[in-house]
Amino acid sequence: MDMKITVLKGDGIGPEIVDEAIKVLKVVCECENINLTLDEQPIGGVAIDKTGDPLPQETIDSCKSSDAVLLGAVGGPKWDALPTDKRPEKGLLRIRSELGLFANLRPARIFPELCSNSPLKDSIVQSGVDLLVVRELTGGIYFGKKGSEQINGEQSSYDEMRYSEHEIERIARAAFDAAAKRHRKVTCVDKANVLETSQLFRSVVARIGAKEYPDIELSNLYVDNASMQLVNNPGQFDVIVTGNLFGDILSDEAAMLTGSIGMLPSASLGGSGFGLYEPIHGSAPDIAGKGIANPLATILSVAMMLKHTFQMTMHAKVIEAAVEESLSVLRTPDLMPAEEEPAHSLGGYITEVFGTRTGLETATTGELGDFVANEVRRALEK
Repeated sequence: MDMKITVLKGDGIGPEIVDEAIKVLKVVCECENINLTLDEQPIGGVAIDKTGDPLPQETIDSCKSSDAVLLGAVGGPKWDALPTDKRPEKGLLRIRSELGLFANLRPARIFPELCSNSPLKDSIVQSGVDLLVVRELTGGIYFGKKGSEQINGEQSSYDEMRYSEHEIERIARAAFDAAAKRHRKVTCVDKANVLETSQLFRSVVARIGAKEYPDIELSNLYVDNASMQLVNNPGQFDVIVTGNLFGDILSDEAAMLTGSIGMLPSASLGGSGFGLYEPIHGSAPDIAGKGIANPLATILSVAMMLKHTFQMTMHAKVIEAAVEESLSVLRTPDLMPAEEEPAHSLGGYITEVFGTRTGLETATTGELGDFVANEVRRALEK
């Protein structure tokens, strides 16, 4: 088996966290005799510095010729003064559009070892948080017409939010398909009481659900209510499907409920198995190069890559289990408990494969990556 991955390390902590994720991916490929080819290309600020473009054509070509893309993070204050269409984030929006990646899957799950890190009350956390936000990624307000003009002597700006039926149909199917493999519940989040686009969004999702997925439960929530319900009772959600803007906001809120935004991976998928995989956190330029960045979300993004692009579900589970095991042994500073150590809580699968350990130590980015890679190797060679 051959595996070609385009690697977009990006800015800030991007190179550090991607290096650790690649370390884990290489272990999987070595253990399974997979011929791995990595093609590193620039995106974001580093691409601007090198070529003047946040997304050079060579990067696009490499991505299109690969099986999948692994991305770190883009952006930083160094490029904040640039015009909007020249900033690093523009490269991220463009790559999604160029590759036709319309569905962004962002899982949010509380690992038992991080329950004490969650801002939620213990009574809420104990009921469990395990949901998936399916966000439409290439339409809506981020890709609509934009402009500024003078009206009655003052500056006025606008951003158009527009959705077509086919855009909603394909993201609806992505959400229902995901729910079919989970707990068979979809919540459509919109603002249909005031927005025309949301009225269309809700009606199309309902039509697809009734016609093609009659055995999956569908409910609707306005986005303001959904944001409150995420905090009040996140356990009620299985799959949330929503537009680009609302999905951007709600997925970050869901991430923080889990105890750390540094733990959440994501997959951006198109109509085939091709996908772009990245952590949902930013480039964190203030800690870049210090060796303290948390690589676990990027490592978990590799697990999503194996699952969605290469159908290597067992290997994805091994990586997830190794990540959970690491939380009981060593963590980067952002994950360390403020006062007392969390209870050692391992599921049966992890105990069976990895055994149990006690104690908790602070680790560097590289040490944490080494630990996960070694545990993956040990599990696959067992």
